[in-house]
Amino acid sequence: METFEYYLDKYAELAIRVGLNVQKDQTVVIMTPISCADFVRKLTKKAYDAGAKDVVVDWDDDEVKALRLKHAPEQTLREYPMWRAKGLEELAEGGAAFLQIYAPNSDLLKDVDPQRVAISSKTTASAREGFLKYLRSNQVNWLMVSYPTAEWSAKVFPNLDAGERITKLWEQIFKLTRVDKPDPVAAWKQHIDTLTSKMNRLNEKKYKQLHLRAPGTDLTIELAPKHLWVAAGSTSKAGTFFVPNIPTEEVFTMPARGGTNGTVRSTLPLVYQGSLIDGFSLTFKDGRVVEAKAEVGQEMLDNMLNIDESARYLGEVALVPYDSPISQSGIIYYNTLFDENASCHVALGNSYPFTIEGGTEMTPEELAQNGYNKSLIHVDFMIGSAEMEIDGILADGTREPLFRKGNWA
Repeated sequence: METFEYYLDKYAELAIRVGLNVQKDQTVVIMTPISCADFVRKLTKKAYDAGAKDVVVDWDDDEVKALRLKHAPEQTLREYPMWRAKGLEELAEGGAAFLQIYAPNSDLLKDVDPQRVAISSKTTASAREGFLKYLRSNQVNWLMVSYPTAEWSAKVFPNLDAGERITKLWEQIFKLTRVDKPDPVAAWKQHIDTLTSKMNRLNEKKYKQLHLRAPGTDLTIELAPKHLWVAAGSTSKAGTFFVPNIPTEEVFTMPARGGTNGTVRSTLPLVYQGSLIDGFSLTFKDGRVVEAKAEVGQEMLDNMLNIDESARYLGEVALVPYDSPISQSGIIYYNTLFDENASCHVALGNSYPFTIEGGTEMTPEELAQNGYNKSLIHVDFMIGSAEMEIDGILADGTREPLFRKGNWA
């Protein structure tokens, strides 16, 4: 029987070789909570084995961040160390690869004034906008993976003992990222091929609109005129193919900024900036959210929508079958990286330029003319279920079934 360390080693190898696809003499930047230090050391060794020139670790601590949000003067929350933001931009300009470890704690900020969280979030997003452009336009290769922590595993498996929680969450991660396969790299190649075939089929169709129907949802999304469906991986400016999310089960594209109408209801909880938003519905008119109601986290939802005017518009629509492995696990992960790959989802806020033809070469004005939405945020939330039905609508008005009973028709 293989040991935990064996699978952890495979997970790190997958992250560096397939997800990030580190190139010879490339600098690797790992952005991580300090609770993931052991994994960071393993990733660092794998990166050097892959030929990395240097590995730069950008440490963070969620507990310290929470203390700052609770106790620092409000003016401090409106300030961001620009040397840090400019440093990341400089590394991106130099062609570095970026790996972010995501280990959410949805209860971390439950006692913090949501208004203070909103101020800090907007300050951080504004300061890092230049850096995020490199990631959002795929100018560099980047990756997000998750690492179990005591807090996260307690949220996912509250009825298990502390030691069992971590073990169980690791088992799920190894399974859902295909690390438990005899040859994870080969398994991922096959998976990428499957997603790519779906992507190619949708790009051939060139649907003008999507119509989504489910309990609480009746939504029409107009797609950007030059939209491109994207799946599995992307290619950086330097020509490196990478898989930015592990796991990934989605095929996604760009909605036209002013073309969403109707109501959509969430089907899974959303963890946003350390807080939980759940049981929420949004009503759109001409692309804009005009009404938002949440059973849990109303103030946090309102703050998110008000971070800038464009936060009320969609930047992404993604199709994920209900029978995806993550959905079939029957577990709510309270982690968007996993939950979004269990369910069809949409994202509020910024669009990805690479999801329209020639988008990465367009000026801001040209992007806007082609349906692009520019915002400080990009927040995915889950809307899929076993009852989701989706029609693709062609330019001549012909409707074709895309999803029935939550799966590809």
